[in-house]
Amino acid sequence: MRNNIKITAAAAATAALALGLTACGTSSDPKTSSAKGASADTSKALVVAASPTPHADILNFVKKNLAEKAGLKLEIKEFTDYVLPNTATQQGQVDANFFQHKPYLDDFNKKNKTTIVPVVNVELEPLGLYSKKVKSVKEIASGQTIAVPNDTTNEGRALQLLAGNGLITLKDGVGTSAKLSDIKDSKGLKFKEIEAATLPRALNDVDAAVINGNYAIEAKLSPAKDSLVLEKADGNPYANFLAVKKGNEADPRVQKLAQLLNSDEVKKFIQDKYQGSVIPAFGAVKS
Repeated sequence: MRNNIKITAAAAATAALALGLTACGTSSDPKTSSAKGASADTSKALVVAASPTPHADILNFVKKNLAEKAGLKLEIKEFTDYVLPNTATQQGQVDANFFQHKPYLDDFNKKNKTTIVPVVNVELEPLGLYSKKVKSVKEIASGQTIAVPNDTTNEGRALQLLAGNGLITLKDGVGTSAKLSDIKDSKGLKFKEIEAATLPRALNDVDAAVINGNYAIEAKLSPAKDSLVLEKADGNPYANFLAVKKGNEADPRVQKLAQLLNSDEVKKFIQDKYQGSVIPAFGAVKS
């Protein structure tokens, strides 16, 4: 049986998720989860939920090149949405996840009453504006439509990117929580809210779209080369990190994986493979 299992949003029914995880030897009952903090059984594989690109790619590099030597058994389960990795972690169906940034996690925990916490930063995927109809921001004109992610934190992030490049004006003080209703001056532009994972496919139907780095890469877009504008890395709060359910931070397997994810080998892998489309972001996450 393959260790990597891709679970699509379309097949995300709870029963199917539970069946898929149970079939691979991971109990869906939190009481029998392998994650028990410092007392976790280190002979068992650490099961990590991850988005396919770049998160699962990075974890697979660790599994193939670093984990065995470090005495870590690692199992990766791929998810293609932004909800199931956290719910599976909270319920004990997986031990950890790697796919999200702090603003998203804070919003998710608040809305879902979950207790997921960050462990260590790994990488940053700059958000970018893409188009198949125009070649520069200057060509975007009144009456055209821009698609943005429909989840709270990434929509605010997208609107800040547009505002920072003169396409819209936002109300004062809205920050990263900006919504479409916070646009002070749309400059004649129209907006369409679309699920983040489907934004690359929407490029044919809109004039431009703000797309998360991981989904851009999966769609064979190069953030470094194909974007009209791209987020800056300096001072960016959107680093993606390894996360666990609160209380499991001290799991020796989690700590070992955190060290490997912040290794020189992983930094070189990210730099060589993604050529600036994904950027190493090592360092502790501030709660």
